Amino acid sequence: MTRRRRRSVLILVCGAVLAAALGLVLTAMRDTIVFFRSPTEVASQKVVPGTRFRLGGLVEAGSLKREADGHVEFAVTDTGSTVAVRYRGLLPDLFREGQGVVTEGVLQADGTFRADTVLAKHDETYMPREVADALKAQGRWQEGGAGGPAKPAGGKPQQAQAGEDQPGSVSRTAVK
Repeated sequence: MTRRRRRSVLILVCGAVLAAALGLVLTAMRDTIVFFRSPTEVASQKVVPGTRFRLGGLVEAGSLKREADGHVEFAVTDTGSTVAVRYRGLLPDLFREGQGVVTEGVLQADGTFRADTVLAKHDETYMPREVADALKAQGRWQEGGAGGPAKPAGGKPQQAQAGEDQPGSVSRTAVK
């Protein structure tokens, strides 16, 4: 075998090994990647029931219901659409109505989102990056003093409660 042919075979073998390794990595990642969706995307039927994803937005005021069996129900909104969420477990201490939240779970056939992870942030100007991006893509984002979401149609944004932790604190609760 000539030197040039040997080099070509070596390059082809290395390329095949790299392609196989890339294929294995992509196959493994397909099962672990969790995409972010906004309530508007979920409501517009772009998400198939049984799909695992992250749902983010604001906890709708007046939607929080705690049940005796440990289940919690609340609604997540992006000011365009609302999705009902059902979660079993302890909510983060910073979880409140009107605050930003990102939940991870599975969409049920009835349109309810069954969450197994809830992340909450307490600062009233907080908006998860994914939610802000979704609002910008829908044309519903308005730049404010802190880069927060647009004001609700009939009111003012909620004010921070006295005694809350410093802005930037994140609380996470996961139940597997």
